[in-house]
Amino acid sequence: MQTNPTHTSLVAVGDSFTEGMSDLLPDGTYRGWADLLAGRMAAHSPGFRYANLAVRGKLIGQIVAEQIDVAAAMQADVVTLVGGLNDTLRPKCDMGRVRALLTEAVERLAPSCKQLVLMRSPGRQGPVLQRFRPRMEELFECVDALAAQHGALVVDLYGAPSLGDPRMWDVDRLHLTAEGHRRVAEAVWQALGYEPEDTEWRTPLPLTLPPGWAARRAADVRFARQYLLPWIARRLTGRSSGDGLPPKRPDLRPYERPTQ
Repeated sequence: MQTNPTHTSLVAVGDSFTEGMSDLLPDGTYRGWADLLAGRMAAHSPGFRYANLAVRGKLIGQIVAEQIDVAAAMQADVVTLVGGLNDTLRPKCDMGRVRALLTEAVERLAPSCKQLVLMRSPGRQGPVLQRFRPRMEELFECVDALAAQHGALVVDLYGAPSLGDPRMWDVDRLHLTAEGHRRVAEAVWQALGYEPEDTEWRTPLPLTLPPGWAARRAADVRFARQYLLPWIARRLTGRSSGDGLPPKRPDLRPYERPTQ
């Protein structure tokens, strides 16, 4: 890891986590940690270029088929790769295939950039994801092994107490809030060797009184109706929330600070 490095380009690869859901901007688009990180890096490097190939709902096989070669061809200074978590949430998941595809992705990306960044994705505390945690941790063991083999950085978001707090997650319970994305950007920023702007990004939020039983049940019903049942329906029909959507920022072009 360099100290006070200068990177001239960033390419982000992945799914909804990297696309930026649920960090919603006033114009209806999503920002997210990768956009925030690119803005910081651009402030240190005139002419900085940024691409974000992420599309919500993508499985690791789709990421490999649709994003990896495109990202490798861009020859960026930094490439971030986060994928495979959507696979672990499927009722039937072949973890051997997930590991093989992630290995293929890393093997193709690592030689194409100066620094590959992998992540142990954050996990929300609560019963909904608890049953999937063994798969998630198996995925993260693969991430650690690949990083050691190929000289990639690993940003451990899964082990950060702050990002497990349900208050860091949107009402869909699958995507981080704007504050969560800000902390992820800070984590990657520091991992790349830049001077910290927030040394307390891992620190848990202050304790507050939990909502009452009635409020929790109302939130559970709303979550099930608006998010869980549609999610299950997409799984049963083989559809994805990202079907037909283009990459967020498909070209490696100069970063322009948004006007919002």
